[in-house]
Amino acid sequence: MQPLITIKEIGRKYVIGSETIHALKSVSLTINKGEFVALMGPSGSGKSTLMNLLGCLDTPTKGEYILNGINVSQMTDSELATVRNKEIGFVFQTFNLLPRSTAQDNVALPLIYAGVKKKDRDLRSKATLENVGLGNRIHHKPNELSGGQRQRVAVARALINNPSIILADEPTGNLDTKTSIEIMALIEEIHSKGNTIIIVTHEEDIAQHAHRIVRMRDGLIEEDYQNKDIKTVSSKLSEL
Repeated sequence: MQPLITIKEIGRKYVIGSETIHALKSVSLTINKGEFVALMGPSGSGKSTLMNLLGCLDTPTKGEYILNGINVSQMTDSELATVRNKEIGFVFQTFNLLPRSTAQDNVALPLIYAGVKKKDRDLRSKATLENVGLGNRIHHKPNELSGGQRQRVAVARALINNPSIILADEPTGNLDTKTSIEIMALIEEIHSKGNTIIIVTHEEDIAQHAHRIVRMRDGLIEEDYQNKDIKTVSSKLSEL
């Protein structure tokens, strides 16, 4: 079976004035459908650059990236945008919600880009919000929701298009411990339904929820191993 993600010796350099910064030197990685991977590393390790490439927000300077059978390495910005909307669901640390739109309208946004009719958008966005435990908050705007509820809206938006992968960038970074655990429980539940999840984090205890951990340093992969000591939320809740 073909991996969902194959990256071969990809690199990304940035030229700033007379200086060239090699954010990624040469990285190769495969991720299969249904995996739950944590991408870790200190600031400047290249993990954010790698996430931007995996999320089709940027293209590599060298190497090849095959996502779900599509070579996305040399695509134009508009081609990348199409792939992104179809294949990838994003969850960001800062939620990235539209402040004047309701939870339902925020969740339905990717469907507008996909050309889905309003009636179907409304049905699907309502059902997805119900799936993340926010069925009673669909008409609330972000400022009427708690941080955890806002992140649930962001997770629902990431799920709405049934993407190939969910990319979560520090999804608990702005949340307190209790709310972080609730969001990790939600992510675990999404993974248990067969979704492929890549979580970018610098927090060890968040990474321990993943089944595989990829550690980066200086633009290279330092370690890539199966997590033998997976932490699940049910075990975590008993500690509280």
